[in-house]
Amino acid sequence: MEGEASRTKTVCVTGAGGFVGSWLVKRLLSTGEYTVHVTVRDLGDRKTGHLRALEGAGERLRLFKADVLDYASVAYAVSGCGGVFHVASSVPADKPQNPEVEVLAPAVRGSQNVLKACHQAKMWYALSKTLAEREALAHAEKTGLDVVTVCPPLVLGPLLQRVANTSSLVLINLLKGKPFYRCALSCSDRDTVEDKARNAVDVRDLADAFVLAYETPEASGRYICGAYRKKLSEMAGIVESFCPDLARPVKFVEGEDDRMMSSKKLQALGWKFRAVEECLRDSVESYKAAGLLE
Repeated sequence: MEGEASRTKTVCVTGAGGFVGSWLVKRLLSTGEYTVHVTVRDLGDRKTGHLRALEGAGERLRLFKADVLDYASVAYAVSGCGGVFHVASSVPADKPQNPEVEVLAPAVRGSQNVLKACHQAKMWYALSKTLAEREALAHAEKTGLDVVTVCPPLVLGPLLQRVANTSSLVLINLLKGKPFYRCALSCSDRDTVEDKARNAVDVRDLADAFVLAYETPEASGRYICGAYRKKLSEMAGIVESFCPDLARPVKFVEGEDDRMMSSKKLQALGWKFRAVEECLRDSVESYKAAGLLE
């Protein structure tokens, strides 16, 4: 029993050097209970320094150089773990030149490798990317693997890693007057942006949702993890209310809103989320500290 308990408290996070992965590692280490295996493609300090600096990392963090497209490296990283949080996925900021190689392969084939490793080791599995969700749920149906999917919309919040991720660039570029989502090509003004309503969640609340799903035995299937729905102009207005010096001359035109998302199933497990004002304030403070708004 003692060995099984130790295995349950040892987990693996793929893509740990990224925005979501970094906060999930921090959340797991903060409990003082988990030993965390993390996979990264580059063990250099630029990619892992912020992970090594986390409280508890010296005693309970294990770094593995692994690529989700390489089954052997994945299997080695998850060995001895009771669960895997598969958050590694390519989200390019620009339109990919080769979507099959840059997006689909890491999402689908990478997930197949992680699923196979989890099945071999008979462990719990969670993922965050809808692109690979169907593959994971189908695998669970065939093998009986315990799979939970936690699906977030736009993820905002303060940065731990040194490089701005794609979702953070939506807000960063908006505040710099360089809209990430410009209007349709028929618009002649390059500073005009579609004012579409976006579902969003704070990365720290997303990390909480992952841990909650792992620690709740009755958790199963798919969970939508969205906290609020705001138009881009509303987000900009909230930031301007506490940081007026960041106001930028951006013109908004009506755009097609994202579909409404409901997190009631996740909230029924006990999930809570912080106010949008706190999320945006902490995001902006971290962007400033990193020199990303200059």
